[in-house]
Amino acid sequence: MKQKKIVVLGGGISGYGSAVLAKQQGFDTFLSDAGTIGERYTKILDEWQIPYEQGGHTMERILAADEVIKSPGIPEKAPVVKALREKGVPIISEMEFAYRYKGKSKTVCITGSNGKTTTTSLIYKIMRDAGCDVGLGGNIGESFAFQVATAPREWYVLELSSFQLDGMYDFRADVAVLMNITPDHLDRYDYCFQNYVDSKMRIMQNQHSRSAFIYSADDEVIAQEIFSGKYPMPMRQLPFAAREAVASGAGDAFLLGDGEFTARVGKQSVRIETSKMKIQGLHNAYNAMAAALATLAAGVEPKKVEQAIYDFSPVEHRLEPAGEKDGVKWVNDSKATNVDSVWYALESVKQPTIWIAGGTDKGNDYSPLKAFAREKVKALICMGLDNEKLVREFTDVVPEVVSCSSLDEAMQAAKQRAVAGDVVLLSPACASFDLFKNYEQRGELFKQWVKEYIL
Repeated sequence: MKQKKIVVLGGGISGYGSAVLAKQQGFDTFLSDAGTIGERYTKILDEWQIPYEQGGHTMERILAADEVIKSPGIPEKAPVVKALREKGVPIISEMEFAYRYKGKSKTVCITGSNGKTTTTSLIYKIMRDAGCDVGLGGNIGESFAFQVATAPREWYVLELSSFQLDGMYDFRADVAVLMNITPDHLDRYDYCFQNYVDSKMRIMQNQHSRSAFIYSADDEVIAQEIFSGKYPMPMRQLPFAAREAVASGAGDAFLLGDGEFTARVGKQSVRIETSKMKIQGLHNAYNAMAAALATLAAGVEPKKVEQAIYDFSPVEHRLEPAGEKDGVKWVNDSKATNVDSVWYALESVKQPTIWIAGGTDKGNDYSPLKAFAREKVKALICMGLDNEKLVREFTDVVPEVVSCSSLDEAMQAAKQRAVAGDVVLLSPACASFDLFKNYEQRGELFKQWVKEYIL
């Protein structure tokens, strides 16, 4: 029988993990990356004797594949992807590929425009602290495919982007969590919001009566999709909400007016006082409600859920305190790469705010931020190579708008304007790719600058 040819496109975490699993399963495996592959990954590829190339694609070899596993960062409009589509070569994601070989392992899968990293990290912590045999993968943690190949677990907690969901067909999440859907990455979806919505809704595809679907009942887009009748809904539905109480026979979570929430799945329930949580703000109440429902659905004891939620510390680069000096707080929210994330950031700050924003605009509509900006922002510092849109949108909304073309320039401008009682908030609403490698680097440089010039 002819050996199946697998080509992996992209040599990052997703790519090298997929290549190792393909090799382990006995396929003729080849990895190709148009850029440079990190040394950590080439070392593993060499150890597994997997042939690879970097700095370009050998199209003849790629087009000869029986199936291609594409890293989520490679867009559909990339020439190599277009060529594969034209030839009709099946293209899947790492998640779909690893799913085939995970055996009896179960998955908790989290997606949403915002809050997914915090929620994923919290679910993983609850399960790990409760003694579950659990791995962390997808957008954070180790490659799902690499874990399936080298260190199989009973449970995998997976953070999924819309790009990963796009390449998933037979995959079924045992527990699916949909945090919210707001405009993001529209540049990858032909600037059509519905295309992006359709991707996010794939989180519940193939679910059956033993599966659980956890979703925000406050999110109008999700509600509209669910009640449209487009989707079969055989699974246990577990809504969570702060505004719209939606009761479900299977279970639900609701934030009460006195700052408490109750999460119930079947006969198991947990009650959490949000003031006792280390992660504060409405967005974190949503994250904790979703995590409580997901872990109760996965069979974790209520007492263990409660304990881990109270123990959980903030995720790096998400409303992360970077320091305080002379009554001025500096907050790193570099992970806020879209408008909705910034909405939650501005919602959570109580003091006058100097807001640093900007970067690569992804087709943003800034109007949802204007009410908070009027109320709380005393100066907007625009940090990017092209600030025209931000300047235009917020002139006459906030008292002062300053255009800067580097982090240093933006930080100096913020420092000059900050007085005791103010917050300096880096919450960009944009991707980082004009001035930085990624949002992590942007956040690290922000924290470093505060350490060197403020503290």
